[in-house]
Amino acid sequence: MDQGNKSGVTEFILHSLSGSRELQLFYFAFFTLFYLSIVLGNLLIVLTVISEPALHTPMYFLLSNLSFIDVCLSTFATPKMIIDFLMEHKTISFEGCMTQIFFLHVFAGGEMMLLVAMAYDRYVAICRPLYYASIMSARKCTILVVGSWLTGVLHSISQLAFTVNLPFCGPNKVDSFFCDLPLVIKLACTNTFTFEVLMLSDSGLMAMTSFVLLLISYTVILASVRRHSSARMAKARATLTAHITVVTLFFGPCIFIYAWPFSSLPVDKVLSIFYTVFTPLLNPMIYTLRNKEVISAMQKLRTRHEVIRNALQSRKLLS
Repeated sequence: MDQGNKSGVTEFILHSLSGSRELQLFYFAFFTLFYLSIVLGNLLIVLTVISEPALHTPMYFLLSNLSFIDVCLSTFATPKMIIDFLMEHKTISFEGCMTQIFFLHVFAGGEMMLLVAMAYDRYVAICRPLYYASIMSARKCTILVVGSWLTGVLHSISQLAFTVNLPFCGPNKVDSFFCDLPLVIKLACTNTFTFEVLMLSDSGLMAMTSFVLLLISYTVILASVRRHSSARMAKARATLTAHITVVTLFFGPCIFIYAWPFSSLPVDKVLSIFYTVFTPLLNPMIYTLRNKEVISAMQKLRTRHEVIRNALQSRKLLS
């Protein structure tokens, strides 16, 4: 970071989604509601899984961790984007920019690995049901989650290691609502081809490999389900189609932006919204809130809360 500051750039200018003042006020209200829905919805899932013993299974353990990562992924930049809709000058310090890049790749990299772990869990449950309990033990699930976070951290460090030492000597306008690595690298006062290749071999390859592994696992699962009853096949096909939709919305923009970083397009800014804002809201809706067990557990949690509240009110009246 010191070298970046010595280069002369102490802050970056961020671009809003629209230059229209009216649209920015609309976006402020829209994304505020969207962000609150993401945080409340995902935290509700985490609380429900923790409080309901019936949900203490490998699948829901992984789902609750996905919800937690989604809260983190939507929080690294969305609150600042919302505040910036009300600001005339949208800037971020050099250190703040590097911090955004770090946490983006920690959370996005961790989520990629966690989605692969969840697909592996479903593969074992459907294709090797007799060995599910022994394969997906509590220890194995913990290793998968910790491994996902460690992968995200190591991936992020590898990206940030060369970015902080780039010479930034003047251009400081980032054409996005947050510091996205491909856009920041292009502002460096040096030939960035080598750094873009490094980014391609790291972020692009990671996203592409994870996406291919997910597609292979879902294909194998569907092929296995075909050998069972038609009713079960229809249910599994509908569920997996929804999963693939969410996975595509998350990985598609990542692959488009990071697997071909040599040219930036205006659409990149819109695509960034999909994996930082839209997907964190879709994940609980697709993976969890459509699940009868989770809905039942949430109803129990609500009933328990009402009982406690009524008991407290009764105690106040008696006192």
